[in-house]
Amino acid sequence: MCDPTDVIEDLDDDICKLATSLCTDDDDDKGTKSKQSKDDKEREIGLSTMPTPSIVGKIASVLVEKQVQGLPSACGQLEEDDDNDRGIGWKGRELKLGECEREKDKMSPTEVKKAIEVGTLGAQTVNTAAALLNSANGLARSANNAQSADFSGDVPEEPVVSKKSGLLYEKRLIERHISDFGKCPITGEPLSMEDIVPIKTGKIVKPRPVQAASIPGMLGMFQIEWDGLMLSNFALEQQLHTARQELSHALYQHDAACRVIARLKKERDEARSLLAQADRQMPLLAPTATTIEASALSNGKRGRADEDMGTVGKKLHTGISASIIAELTDCNAALSQQRKKRQIPPTLAPIDAIERYTQLSSYPLHKTSKPGILSVDILYSKDIIATGGADTNAIVFDRPSGEILSTLSGHSKKVTSVKFVGEGDLVVTGSADKTVRLWQSSENGNYDCKHILKDHTAEVQAVTIHATNNYFVTASLDNTWCFYDLSSASCLTQVEDTSGSGGYTSAAFHPDGLILGTGTSESIVKIWDVKSQENVARFDGHVGAVTAMSFSENGYFLATAAHDGVKLWDLRKLRNFRTFSPYDENTPTQSVEFDHSGSYLAIAGSDIRVYQVANVKSEWNCIKTFPDLSGTGKATSVKFGPDAKYLAVGSMDRNLRIFGLPGDEDPAES
Repeated sequence: MCDPTDVIEDLDDDICKLATSLCTDDDDDKGTKSKQSKDDKEREIGLSTMPTPSIVGKIASVLVEKQVQGLPSACGQLEEDDDNDRGIGWKGRELKLGECEREKDKMSPTEVKKAIEVGTLGAQTVNTAAALLNSANGLARSANNAQSADFSGDVPEEPVVSKKSGLLYEKRLIERHISDFGKCPITGEPLSMEDIVPIKTGKIVKPRPVQAASIPGMLGMFQIEWDGLMLSNFALEQQLHTARQELSHALYQHDAACRVIARLKKERDEARSLLAQADRQMPLLAPTATTIEASALSNGKRGRADEDMGTVGKKLHTGISASIIAELTDCNAALSQQRKKRQIPPTLAPIDAIERYTQLSSYPLHKTSKPGILSVDILYSKDIIATGGADTNAIVFDRPSGEILSTLSGHSKKVTSVKFVGEGDLVVTGSADKTVRLWQSSENGNYDCKHILKDHTAEVQAVTIHATNNYFVTASLDNTWCFYDLSSASCLTQVEDTSGSGGYTSAAFHPDGLILGTGTSESIVKIWDVKSQENVARFDGHVGAVTAMSFSENGYFLATAAHDGVKLWDLRKLRNFRTFSPYDENTPTQSVEFDHSGSYLAIAGSDIRVYQVANVKSEWNCIKTFPDLSGTGKATSVKFGPDAKYLAVGSMDRNLRIFGLPGDEDPAES
């Protein structure tokens, strides 16, 4: 009887030799591998090279054959049923079960014990062989799957399976192989794209590369990534430097362009100014007769009768030129910007001071034969007051000294309107004699008539000066208003209203200068666009002629006076938002005036009332009421002094009255 231990050892040696010979034979048959170093072969055998299915099959066959042939001679043959239950699979060739029993009876106890140990060892060896056989079969299947999965050696990203062989491939590679050869790369059988079925798989995680399996390999990867990062950083720094240079160049070009634009704007403004000046100085008419007529007047003395003037003073109407419109627009823009930053001056008279105002003085400026002051204007910079009277004269009066500076005589009928221009070197008067006169101050302090304008065919009711102090507008009962150039004393345009709303009885420029307001004898208030001379708004609601109007300094409100009282209009929404009716139906309101700061509103009729200016929704409270001390019951004009420190009031008697705080009386009082 052979020793089972020797059989098992011989079996292990045979398996190793057979595996080595089979691997060597397989390499010789292929003939495709190049010579490799010993380390490469060991790594290939130990890690990467997987035995082919044929090699694994041969190893398994030899292993089984050795087990079957050697072990039964040592252990004997068992019954098939018992063998199947135990899963051992032995079938003795020489001994039957009975023979084993008889042999057992002949053995000594030591031999029996040894036989049992040999049998147990044989059973363990059989189990080991079966496990090795199962492992070999699994390795064979894995090898087949590995080879058929992707003959490129990589895990397939888009796997497909063959209907014929059941092998797994990478889709893009098997498609290319079929298109080139038309057969399976593993089995060699004919294969077409109809035999390929796609497989749905989850997300494939590729194995970690060999370099990441060791610390030196990972350090090498980190070094490569660091080098790439540094190169990228260097490229970014170069791009940043280039961008900075381009930005610096662009900023330099922008600065140069801004300087060029500023210079061009300055030249444009200078050219516009010169053009406007040339337009004003251009002799449009023959002013010889007017100049001769004006030269006969000195210090308010009347020369020849005005009745002989005829139509010599008529002027051509050339229209408002583009340069003048540009000048008006620039003035409007500048004043609008200033208005946004405007603040109420701290020197403005407070409400409690106005509440204590009383009459300080009274000056009899006009003649007693035809009493009545119809118009008042104040030159704030010099505190000089001009009045227009029913006695055909205009008076220039110095309020601080209480002296009359000049009497402007020349009109043949009452002076309905008087206005200062600029710093007071010019005074413009309108009269019921249908003329407008321009008065120039002289060195001796008197005002001489320089121009007589006779463009209207009816009474001139109002004169208003533009904010540039270069132009003015007159309104007349002939249903027209005229736009004049002061430097040339020429009428640039005469606008006639064909709507039949009656003649004009009042007029005023908006503080910004591009809007003109007019009031008519038919109770209509009209708003005009100065640039286009078009009527852009119309306010109805008054009763009787619109006798006066005034724009608020903020540019939002317009106050108009008529027989039925005073109405306040919101120019933003073009509607009436408040009405004052301080007097009875038989007493008209003659004058209305905002102060220069837009904080107070004064109304003149049978008395004088001062209101605190509020907004559209708030109440406008009456601060103070002054009685009409003239005895006529008709206060015809009212005007606030500088910072509302006093009020100048004209009535139908010949006196100019000043209302202010007690203690502020003038040094000289007539």
